[in-house]
Amino acid sequence: MDYRDLILQALEARQYAYAPYSHFMVGAALLCADGRVFRGCNIENAAFSPSICAERTAFAKAVSEGYGDFTAIAIVGGPADQKETDFCTPCGVCRQVMKEFCQQDFHIVCAKTNETGNIVEQKVFTLAELLPESFSL
Repeated sequence: MDYRDLILQALEARQYAYAPYSHFMVGAALLCADGRVFRGCNIENAAFSPSICAERTAFAKAVSEGYGDFTAIAIVGGPADQKETDFCTPCGVCRQVMKEFCQQDFHIVCAKTNETGNIVEQKVFTLAELLPESFSL
């Protein structure tokens, strides 16, 4: 499956990241089964624990609007002063949030861009690959 458009939306979301402490900006674009996309960016806080990752921002927006049938998420990230991104996989907390709302075959798309911001490579993982031996209630 071609996730180019989803990656481009994640790159756009990354522009809005608020990362004055880590200076690492992340954008995410969450695809629903009906084609709707919810975007998110990381939002940091000086107290650290109130900070929220881009992926969880996208999920919070979607779930709070009544959506729950998700098929894929694209994630991009890198230093604030660079257009270039490297593969950026979700943290453990985000993986567990995905487990709460997604099936094991949910796609997690990580993309690499060059210094001009063009997509040069993508990797697609399933949730089962990134969160093996997971648990849920």
